Amino acid sequence: MARLLYTAICSLDGYTADADGDFDWSMPDAEVHEAVNAVSERVGTQLLGRRMYDVLKVWDDPAMLNDDEPAIREFAEVWRATEKVVCSRTLDSVDAPNTSVVRELDIADVRRRLAGSDEDLGIGGPTLAAQVIAAGLVDEIHLFVNPVIVGGGLRALPDGVRLDLTLAGERRFRNGVVHLHYVRGPGSAETR
Repeated sequence: MARLLYTAICSLDGYTADADGDFDWSMPDAEVHEAVNAVSERVGTQLLGRRMYDVLKVWDDPAMLNDDEPAIREFAEVWRATEKVVCSRTLDSVDAPNTSVVRELDIADVRRRLAGSDEDLGIGGPTLAAQVIAAGLVDEIHLFVNPVIVGGGLRALPDGVRLDLTLAGERRFRNGVVHLHYVRGPGSAETR
């Protein structure tokens, strides 16, 4: 059975964007990008919220990217090969390969995808991720914590949810970012 992975780049105080919606402090350097790529390569289908898709859709157009950086090229290749499902009430369609639109996240559909796939699923965007975390479906959480405090904004993890986790790994990067890799721990409710 596939696993569901949530990956977020966040501030030390746990936000993916500040109160103004800015996230320029979170742009990964080549070393961090390579680590994000390693997680992304495991994902066969990526479930995305509309805002997260709007941020990441640049990867569909190779002309928009800096092809001099191997980690950038690698992520673009992974992105284009991955099936993407965008959950949006306002987006009618997308003109991108391997991408479809649904009106909302269907937890029963996520369970079916997990049970029927050999490839892991990813969830992108903290608002959408909050739903699968609350449903107890997330198997791994990968947080790339940046050495900045932004004081408020869009939280990487939801309030009001209890999920016991086990630290599976950590890595410190030269630029001060720390990758924390957690897996669902013993004691977490099994809701599948």
